[in-house]
Amino acid sequence: MRCIPAKEIIAAVFEAIQYISYNPDPELHKFLVNALQYEQDELARDAIKAILENHKLSPANRIPLCQDTGTTIVFAQIGVGICLEEPLTESINKAVRDAQKSLPLRASMVQEPLFMRKNTNTNVPAFVHIESIPGDSLILEIAQKGGGAENTSFSVMLNPSSESDEIIDLICSKVIEAGSKPCPPIVLGIGIGGNFELAPILAKKALFEKLGRANSIPEYAHMEKQIVERINKQGCGVQGLGGKITVIAAHIKSAPCHIASLPLAVNMQCHVHRHTRVEL
Repeated sequence: MRCIPAKEIIAAVFEAIQYISYNPDPELHKFLVNALQYEQDELARDAIKAILENHKLSPANRIPLCQDTGTTIVFAQIGVGICLEEPLTESINKAVRDAQKSLPLRASMVQEPLFMRKNTNTNVPAFVHIESIPGDSLILEIAQKGGGAENTSFSVMLNPSSESDEIIDLICSKVIEAGSKPCPPIVLGIGIGGNFELAPILAKKALFEKLGRANSIPEYAHMEKQIVERINKQGCGVQGLGGKITVIAAHIKSAPCHIASLPLAVNMQCHVHRHTRVEL
């Protein structure tokens, strides 16, 4: 059995957080450069240029891409052939604490959600989802997610007879209703199926997929294309300033569900789109 020292995991997670604090998804830059060629609205073009300039200045000056440095989300795949010195969540939280102090990052977590709302001043706890896999590797998908886009995300239990066009209409209306709040142009993670807790996890996980990838299931690929096209025709645009680019990409993940259910969850992701992958 292969043992991975806790310090190795802590260092890897710290470096990942450091990287995504200053660098967005590398595909995002290409999408925005292309969008600049396509966009005709002058105000929207100025906003895109400002975002692209931010991509250059952030790593050069080591200033986070956004003042909302977000909560830390980790999807971990743990091989059955590895052992750990301490619970994985403990190692990840140590890295999050170190990153908050060292970089530094804005303290964005409160201990109790409703009454005291006292800041932890450490950015812990991270939100960690653990899956067991064959082999002896540890794979960590790591993201930082701001509050604005998270607040406009939603989930709903639909009638199982609902059709794809109804779901597309619902998603489009919710995105347009959100306006500038999720900081467009956004990426949509969409979870369909599973149950009450799984659909939002699917939606979150969909945000980690390669930006703009084609869904392997043709019917879902068609839905993704329809969602992007319909929303972008509504004119909300970059930062809600108008124009043709409100959504960069929509990614759907699905799972089996109960015959009486059709869960749907949509996780909106702002234009910063900070995430990376680490394998140990």
